[in-house]
Amino acid sequence: MNQSIIFTDQLFIEQDRVRFIAQQQGVNINCYVSFTAMGQLCEQQGINQFNAADVFELCRFDIEDKAEALIGQESFNDNGDIELY
Repeated sequence: MNQSIIFTDQLFIEQDRVRFIAQQQGVNINCYVSFTAMGQLCEQQGINQFNAADVFELCRFDIEDKAEALIGQESFNDNGDIELY
């Protein structure tokens, strides 16, 4: 793992995705994972706003690993965010 990227414990549940924060060289990067992508990564169905945080925690390592790879590839959207969809 790249030690220069740190993921905080903050989670923000939105309508159909979860926002989590990565920090690289002191800069916060918003990372988003859709409920659909989480379902595929975690092999879970029926993810919604009420269970998204629990499902995220089940496969946090895999989600963060994918986000870290996208950050390393500089695959930012127009807003400077990382999206896993």
